[in-house]
Amino acid sequence: MSEPSGADASTACDGRWRPARVRDFLRASLIDPVPRDHRQSRRDFRRRQVITATITVLGAAVLAWGLNVEPGSPWFYVATLALAAVWASGAFASGPLHLGRIDHRPAPRRPVVAPVVLGLGLAVVFVLGALVVREIEPLEGAVDDVLAFARQGSAPLVLLITITNAIAEELFFRGALYAAVPGRRQVLVTTLVYTLVTVASGNVMLGFAAAVLGTVVGLQRAASGGVLAPILTHVSWSVTVLLVLPVVFG
Repeated sequence: MSEPSGADASTACDGRWRPARVRDFLRASLIDPVPRDHRQSRRDFRRRQVITATITVLGAAVLAWGLNVEPGSPWFYVATLALAAVWASGAFASGPLHLGRIDHRPAPRRPVVAPVVLGLGLAVVFVLGALVVREIEPLEGAVDDVLAFARQGSAPLVLLITITNAIAEELFFRGALYAAVPGRRQVLVTTLVYTLVTVASGNVMLGFAAAVLGTVVGLQRAASGGVLAPILTHVSWSVTVLLVLPVVFG
């Protein structure tokens, strides 16, 4: 039997993580692009740009509304589900979306295990950072404002909304918006826009999280050529943070 290789096989070496395996895992997940042909006509490209610009402004407004309603209010659920609908509908209306593949011999395949592992690893980094943040009063207050929605809302509904919005955001930002950016600055531009839209909520910690997460999933989009890896990383990160941070912050 041949030796396993690629991102999903990067951990398969006597059950241990070795430096070379970690390097291969990160390269396949974030750096090495797989071959693909996602060319658009000039007309389709312009149409996508108009749609994504409009949806970005609308989504920022809905996000700001949702995070400024009273925690536990039914309007929070209405606003967040409306936000997911805005992102998803804008993504599909803009044009074709692609799932993507990552490098894996003998042929590239859909990314499943690797992005989940990456999302969980990123969540661990955030949780460790939260141990420091909770000692800094202004930052602790910003995080606590967000966690109030999880504490005072229906846990199953908040979990469902978290997953739904993570999927919708990736469909739009790493799907539609990424494909609407000309040149080779898609990762930079989509991360910047994602961060600015999130900052519209008025919460600095959400903006910081968006910048870090946006960079990671943007690199995944560049490497895989699709939204599947960013979606799985975003969902696994969001769910872990949602479940663990309330414990860290008491």
